[in-house]
Order: sequence, then C-alpha cells, then structure tokens
Amino acid sequence: MPTVKALAKGIFSGQKPELARAITLVESSKKEHWEIANSLIEQCLSQKTSSVRIGITGVPGVGKSTFIEALGKNLTAIGKKVAVLAVDPTSTQNKGSILGDKTRMSELARDPNAFIRPSPSGATLGGVARKTRETIILCEAAGYDVVLVETVGVGQGETTVHSMVDFFLLLKLAGAGDELQGIKRGIIEMADAIAINKADGDNLKKVGRAETDFKRALQLYPPKENGWLPKVVSCSALENKGMLEIQDLIFRYVEQARKTGDFTSKRKSQNKNWLLQTIDEHLKLDFYTDKKIRSRLKTLTKEVVDNKISPFRAAESLLQFRKRELK
Repeated sequence: MPTVKALAKGIFSGQKPELARAITLVESSKKEHWEIANSLIEQCLSQKTSSVRIGITGVPGVGKSTFIEALGKNLTAIGKKVAVLAVDPTSTQNKGSILGDKTRMSELARDPNAFIRPSPSGATLGGVARKTRETIILCEAAGYDVVLVETVGVGQGETTVHSMVDFFLLLKLAGAGDELQGIKRGIIEMADAIAINKADGDNLKKVGRAETDFKRALQLYPPKENGWLPKVVSCSALENKGMLEIQDLIFRYVEQARKTGDFTSKRKSQNKNWLLQTIDEHLKLDFYTDKKIRSRLKTLTKEVVDNKISPFRAAESLLQFRKRELK
C-alpha cells in the first residue's frame, strides 16, 4: 500500500491513479486503513482551493447522467477541471451495485480534465455514498474546480447531499405526473434551482406548462436565508440546449454567495454536519461490532420475530445492556 506521503504527492500533482487509490482507501471499512485515510484527509484539508460543489438529484429516468455529461463537457470547454462523484444504488438483496456511470458518460470519461468516480450507496441514506464528503476533499486537493455529486435519486431522502454542497439542483420531468406531488416534497425547499430536462421534440409544450407550474409552486415558499430566489429553467441535455444558461446561473449564485459571505458560512455548516455524521457512524460501528451486543441482539431479534417482546422493549433492553457494559 502506498504511504500517505506518496498518495498526497500524487493527489496534489493531479495524478488520477493516485486519486482513485486514495478514494478506495478512504471508502475501505477495514480499521487498519482508517488512520492512514484520516491522515491523508487532514493533509488534503490543508490545501486551499476555490472549488464549487454542486449536488444534482432527480428521480430515476430524469436524465441525470446525460445532464451531468453535458454540463461537465461545457465546463471543461472553458478550462475547468471537473470531478463527478456518481452514486449508484446498492441492492438490498445481493449488496451489489452496477457502477455504470463511466459507460453512461463515455465522452466525459475520456476528457483529460474530467474524473468520474462511481461509488455504491451501501446502506447510507440521503442518496450519497458513505464517504462522499471525504471524496470531495480528495478531489478538491487534486485540483478539480467543480465537483458534481450525482445522487441515486431516491425521492424524498436526498437531504444528506444538500448538507455537503454549495449549490443544489433538482432535475424534473414534464408530464411525469409529479408537478403537484413535487410541491409537497421537502426537497423543493432545498433546491437552489429546478431544471426541467428533456425539453425537446414533442415534449416542448409539456415542459412549458411544467415550468409555469413550478414557478407558481415556488412562490408559496419564502426566500432562502441568503435572499436567493430559486429559479426554474428548462433544458435538453441531449441536445445541449439551455445548458450554458444553467451553468451561468450556478456561477451567478456562487458569486452572490461569496460576496455576501453565505458561501463561507455554508462551508462551515458542512464541516459541522460532517463531524456529526462521523460521530454517528463511529457510534453505530462500535455498537454493532461489539461481540456481546451481537450475541444479545441475535437473541432479542428471535424474540421480536416470535412476538415474545416488542421491538421498542428489545431496543431499550439492548441499550441498557450497553450502558452497563461501559461502566
């Protein structure tokens, strides 16, 4: 295994193989890798960057991969280095993931100024992988100006990605029957912009109506704390129509946020959330890897399955047992 010094040197010089190795190390669940990964992250945090983190979400079939490839190619065309962190859903049955985003973004994958990293979501909620925050830090240290985080698109659970990006973009489809449904979702409140994709061919009239519906819906929400009013735009990622307007919209938002200081305060909030998420992760890991807990959990699970005890009472019993063990 490469040393922290060797990995850091490779990352800082923009070497993609070293960046990929570092991400694999950070994503590892082996305890012997943790200290190395943590030391590497700390070195990368010391690198000053002016990157922009963009979260992109939407239901399956909305065209996220096509959209990201079009946006990424436009960004590299103006000299930006773009990292794409694509999260694929993990099967609850066989625990596997397809990880096919490089295939779906074949042109961008060949671009020397782009880096695409697919990762499995695992059991992580919120549409992101377990170590997405750490991967963002590694990509920024490698010199990537824009980090695009594509979520699995699970609907109302996309809150986690919102807490780790500077700009949150919601992709929608026209005529999919969710124009009014979308109003009820908390995700609308989180979006900094809504882009209605596939505005081409016979779909143009539907897109126009959907755009009007979402603009009206957004009027029901108060302005964001930073004063930004979320925008509704339409685009065709397939035909690269409206993509430059969306790119300009994102940069306008970032420029405004930097002027007002909201950009910095948001980054500080991201770090706080990162800390709390890490604590939760370690508490769960320590709990479930305890041999006595695992043994007692097995017994209690059988009792719950056989209706001999309620799940609430079983959980309370297990937590009380843990408290006694720690004394």
